[in-house]
Amino acid sequence: MKNYMQPNKKISVFYTFFITALFFILNSGSEAFAHPIDLENVSGIDIGRIYLQLGFTHILPYGIDHILFIIGIYLLSPNLKTVLIQATAFTIAHTITLTLSTYQIIAVESSIVEPIISISIMFIAIENIFAKGIKAWRVALIFIFGLIHGLGFASVLNDLGLPQSEFVTALAAFTIGVELGQITVILLAYYIIGKWFSAKQWYHQRIVVSASLMIAVIALYWTVERIWY
Repeated sequence: MKNYMQPNKKISVFYTFFITALFFILNSGSEAFAHPIDLENVSGIDIGRIYLQLGFTHILPYGIDHILFIIGIYLLSPNLKTVLIQATAFTIAHTITLTLSTYQIIAVESSIVEPIISISIMFIAIENIFAKGIKAWRVALIFIFGLIHGLGFASVLNDLGLPQSEFVTALAAFTIGVELGQITVILLAYYIIGKWFSAKQWYHQRIVVSASLMIAVIALYWTVERIWY
């Protein structure tokens, strides 16, 4: 009789391998941050590594607002299919505005973008409290919010600057780094929350409602701070 590995065990092994491999990939270029460098005189491979790290660290550990948004997406229905549908909509959207803004086709002041980002986090968290499942309009809304978050990513990237000699490489690497950061947040949410509690009858009331309330309060504070301070 063949001994097949259980599906959940396969998923856990994949997640462990992914996070371990990601750690080594991102740390392989850490020497690039040890001292100031002239990006115009760095190879394309090193540019890719540097901006991959910058994109990833913009999510983990520095992008607390984006982390809370991804967790908010994950909480309501923490199964792979629904999370991937929402995350894909978010990814496509923020990639569009990140690219357009980087090429200076569109431009929106960060003083406008940042409060809307915090409002989007608060909205998703509040919806989690009252919704019983994923609706098509939620995916559309996440797409719209993704367009706003992409402008936030672009603001950071514009502040960092892009080397003209490897402009496309740096932009693509930063975008991939952001995606890897988001995937890592989802995997960590699975390990910490979904794997142990998602099948429980009390999951929505005790986990989703409680966590979403905390996220909403934090996002409300950010909204007030970003508008008036």
